[in-house]
Amino acid sequence: MNVLQKLVSTGAKTLPRNGLVRHSSHFVYQPDAKAPVEGPTQKMNMFQAINQAMDIALEQNESALVFGEDVAFGGVFRCSMGLQKKYGKQRVFNTPLCEQGIAGFAIGVANTGAKAIAEMQFADYIFPAFDQIVNEAAKYRYRSGNLYDCGSLTFRAPCGAVGHGACYHSQSPEAYFAHTPGLKVVVPRGPNKAKGLLLACVKDNDPCIVFEPKTLYRAAVEEVPVAAFESPIGKADILRSGTDITLVGWGTQIHVLQEVANMAKTQLDVSCEVIDLVSILPWDKETICNSVKKTGRVLIAHEAPLTSGFGAELAATIQEECFLHLESPVLRVTGWDTPFPHVFEPFYIPDKHRCLAGIRKLINY
Repeated sequence: MNVLQKLVSTGAKTLPRNGLVRHSSHFVYQPDAKAPVEGPTQKMNMFQAINQAMDIALEQNESALVFGEDVAFGGVFRCSMGLQKKYGKQRVFNTPLCEQGIAGFAIGVANTGAKAIAEMQFADYIFPAFDQIVNEAAKYRYRSGNLYDCGSLTFRAPCGAVGHGACYHSQSPEAYFAHTPGLKVVVPRGPNKAKGLLLACVKDNDPCIVFEPKTLYRAAVEEVPVAAFESPIGKADILRSGTDITLVGWGTQIHVLQEVANMAKTQLDVSCEVIDLVSILPWDKETICNSVKKTGRVLIAHEAPLTSGFGAELAATIQEECFLHLESPVLRVTGWDTPFPHVFEPFYIPDKHRCLAGIRKLINY
């Protein structure tokens, strides 16, 4: 079947000018099997779940503020839609286009005891705020001898591949911040985790960063509890039990790995255990190591470049803690050590084919 026949069979009415059809999604979304808590649920995508979480935070605490570039009208991804209308311009407002200023203001607000929810429009834009986050927010409690802190501070930042973002709208910078004691860093895989992690971060006693995979804002849809709930920070989720190999990822990549696990079972008769790390800092060493000791093999996948990606920390710890249980070397399947490309994005990301090839390599070692 050629391209034109495929378009006709799927009901498409027009053919792209270049005659090619590009599928930007490199994953098939896998919703959670059940809601995290009991009670009424509502079907929503990830940006709606995040919006509901911020709505709850603003309602529960009169000191809570939401601010960032363009958040007053809903933000570029619509996560703050309707919040300014409901809570007023004094609590939900735009900032200048200055990430360092957003972070500095957020630290000051949080230091007074207010709940600050600051949005960085893209994770790629967070670097001008790096000094404020790493040298001020993360160290405030320590350098004041616990007299002061900015624990009621949460940064939200859309991250990761989206199909057309290129080098300034596709990066995954979690590893930079994982090297900073005093911060907490989490990455949700869908609406339930996004809502639960955000509410947990808002209440946490340390400054937190929530990296939200932007391609999941609309692609990820689940039944989400209407009531407030929190997902634990620092706890990984075993999404699929297995006996032959452990697959570890976070964010969008976890959906790639779940599809790969099905492919490995069908094509190779290999049983994969799939673990969503969820929390980058702190991370759940116990769950990961227990799984690797059981399976003897591990593949770690993330979109960020290979060198010094957070997978390197996992690999080092697994080597230290599980060496005598390993049947093969720890394998990382990641982005390449290049800037994130535009038209070559499909060749950059660790898709299901690269991950399946990695499983073959580990099994045949």
